[in-house]
Amino acid sequence: MGFGVCGGAVTKCPFGAAPSVLNVLPQNKVVNMMPMANIMDNKPLVNIMPFAMCNSISNPTVAAATAAAMGALTPMPCVPSVAAPWSPGSSTVTIGGQPALTDSSQCRCMWGGAITVSFAGQATIMVG
Repeated sequence: MGFGVCGGAVTKCPFGAAPSVLNVLPQNKVVNMMPMANIMDNKPLVNIMPFAMCNSISNPTVAAATAAAMGALTPMPCVPSVAAPWSPGSSTVTIGGQPALTDSSQCRCMWGGAITVSFAGQATIMVG
């Protein structure tokens, strides 16, 4: 059980330098005038925005910059790289034909970070 996530939710990545905002396109997913998210709202640079600078050595740009700096960790601009939906979604509520995104859902970045929701937004609906 958790809160449904809407557009404007605050997300974070453990390798990012700053939190970010989840963008949710309102295609048939509006509840109380708020665009609600589902597990498929996982598109980098559309739904999941950058987290300022990336500190993950698994990120090729960070690895290259770190090597050029003689091994000193050198953060580079974050470009999230997500290949799978958020998980888990709601087991009881669907939004736009997909499980609703909850504040306990996570999304994995290919560079090693587990992207999480730190604030679900202005929605107050409970989802299971």
